[in-house]
This record gives sequence, structure tokens and C-alpha cells, in this order.
Amino acid sequence: MSRDIQGMESAEKYRLSRVGITGVKKPLVVKRNGRSLELHVVLDLYVDLPARQRGSHLSRNAEAINELVEEAVHNPAESLEDFSAKLARSLLDRHPYAAVAEVHAGADYFLERSNASGGRSLEAFRLLARANAARGDGGAQVRKMVGVQVVGMTACPCAMETARDLIDREHGDAALREALGRVPGITHNQRNTVTVLLEVAEGHPVEADDLIELVEESLSAPTIGLLKRGDEGALVLAAHKNPKFVEDVVRGVLSRTIGRYAGLPDDAHLTVRSESDESIHRHNAVAERVTTLGELRAPHDRGHEG
Repeated sequence: MSRDIQGMESAEKYRLSRVGITGVKKPLVVKRNGRSLELHVVLDLYVDLPARQRGSHLSRNAEAINELVEEAVHNPAESLEDFSAKLARSLLDRHPYAAVAEVHAGADYFLERSNASGGRSLEAFRLLARANAARGDGGAQVRKMVGVQVVGMTACPCAMETARDLIDREHGDAALREALGRVPGITHNQRNTVTVLLEVAEGHPVEADDLIELVEESLSAPTIGLLKRGDEGALVLAAHKNPKFVEDVVRGVLSRTIGRYAGLPDDAHLTVRSESDESIHRHNAVAERVTTLGELRAPHDRGHEG
């Protein structure tokens, strides 16, 4: 049997925060609320590495994945975040030198959506999960997060106002000003990608479908694959009636999350990120908040005196 090179002493003794494998693709059977789904999952797995140890035993990560994926064929996972949590625990069992294990998971996910004329189509979203397992006096302490990535549409409020002022100055009369005030203005649009990750506490399940819904409610409008000519016009009109900055999108998601998940504890972590693929600029616009629900619930967080 060959020597355990990974277990040898490191020449340069620095602790490493993450060592692992990424981009592992596997099918995973999940049964949630009576629905059975086969997800095509991409996994990243990490453990920390003590300063004295030269390397991590990476094959153990692949073994843990294969074992739990096989188990899910006969005993489906309850959710992607539960699978990730179980995998994080398994990593700690297999890496006794590690103090922390971390799992990131993502999978394509489809929901049916309708356009303005009632046409139905399956639209793609991204399902996300995170799990972190840390050794403690009472055994491994696991925290897990569920998340989604949603692509929608925003219409720029700033360009809308500026274009309205220019039209008013160029052609302005009282009747035109009144008419401009009654209809959405001209502006540029962006494809906006929103990412949400919310920590799940025991006894307080969080459904990905609900997260997708609150994100879509926070955008100017959703994006839909099947659009006939009238549907396109209706969608553009809806977006221009509801112009949003990336900042507006993030704040809308924060507010809706607080309203929907009143039962989640204050220490539950939340990350919300909105990124617009700008149409008239050569850069993107980004807004993000990393917080806890307790911070968001505090009056001073919203500019009120506490």
C-alpha cells in the first residue's frame, strides 16, 4: 500500500479555509410536497485543512456524493438543502482532521408560467442550496440555506424621467405634458438576474416556489419564453408602468421576505443580489444585501429612530 502523502506534514504550515472539489454533476431524486423530481445537480464540496497537514483526501468527497446519490434513488431527499446538509455531515465524518465542511449545490428548475393571452410555457429557474457543518461539543452543528436565481426584466426610472423632460422641452405644451403624465415614458430595459439565499431553520420550511414568486413580484416584470406579438406589447407596457433600479429590486425582495417569513428566527441569514445586464452601458449594475432577518426587522435598519 502506498504512503498517505496527503497525511504527511506540510512544509509551509498555514491553515487553509477551503480545500475540495467543484463542478461535480449528478442526478438527484427529490420528493417534496408529494412531488417527485429528478434534479441535475452541480456540487461544490469543501473542508478546511489544518496547518500541519499537507493535503486533503479528495476522493472521500466523491465517495460521499456517490453514496448519498445512490441512497436518494430508493429514499428520495426531502429537498436540495437537506441533501446538502447530509452531505456536509458526511464530509466531517470522512475528514476527521477538518473542523468545517461546506457544500454548494445548484440545479435547473422549471415552473409553468402564462403570458398575457393565456399561453402556457415551462420557464427555467435556478435552484440553489448551501450547507455548512462545524464541529462542536455536542456533535456537528449544521446550518443550511435554500435559494433561487431568477431572470426577469427591469425598466430604468432615471432614463424614463430624463426622456420625458427632453420631450417636454422639445415639444412642450400643456396638453402634451398632461398626456405624458398619463402614460409610461420611454426608457431602456435590462435583463435582471436576482439571487436569493435564505437560511432554513428546523420547523420552518421554505419553498423555492415561494422565493421565486416574491422575486418576480419585486422586478419590473418577469421574462417569458413564449410571447406572441400582443404578449410582447403587454409585457413591455407592464414593465414600463413599474420602473425599477437594481436597488429597488433588492429592497423589494427584502421587504417581501420579512413579510412572508415572520416565523423564521432573527439569526437566519439572508443574501439578496440583483444584477442588471445593462442595454445602453458597457457595464452591469449591481446591488446586494447580506444580513440576518433580525437586522432587517430592527427599526433603525429602515431609517427609523429605534
